[in-house]
Amino acid sequence: MRKAEITRKTNETDITLILNLDGTGKNNIDTGVGFLDHMLELFAAHGRFDLDIKCKGDIHVDGHHSVEDIGICLGTAFSDALGDAAGICRFSDVTLPMDEALVLCAVDVCGRSFLSLDITLPDRAVGDMDAELLEEFLQAFVRKSGVTVHLRMIDGKNAHHILEACFKALARALRAAVKIDAELKGEIPSTKGILV
Repeated sequence: MRKAEITRKTNETDITLILNLDGTGKNNIDTGVGFLDHMLELFAAHGRFDLDIKCKGDIHVDGHHSVEDIGICLGTAFSDALGDAAGICRFSDVTLPMDEALVLCAVDVCGRSFLSLDITLPDRAVGDMDAELLEEFLQAFVRKSGVTVHLRMIDGKNAHHILEACFKALARALRAAVKIDAELKGEIPSTKGILV
């Protein structure tokens, strides 16, 4: 089973995260940042990843440390759960509509961290989360997961819808990319014979 458990404790956050890549979307998420909880519930459901997250963070300051550190933990869990990534499809892209919002997400699970983000949010905050924290979360995730992620907003006016489309598109792209390709028969999906 492709599963990982991560714990991270700093002066700013105390996080426990459990990820199962071959799940059904079951989740139990309590980050202390309500809007992030909602986004990660969507991420688990659309990725079909079982995901448990408990975070106690310094949200009396703001959500920055919690959001970034959860990205670090989720990225680490993805990397650990994938191991050598033998047999995975590796590449995927999804174009996802959410009402008036339309977002494209393309991923390469290649062992190389890169984020290209072209999203314009009309509001400074959505619920209790600063909109700029999307980038902090994604940078932390790609840095630790070794995944290349391209996210493009094609259309959108409502910040909630745009962010929701981003998380759903990322989840669905990752779900397809980490799926086991039976034709590969366990081979590493690279002519180098190793991902990185």
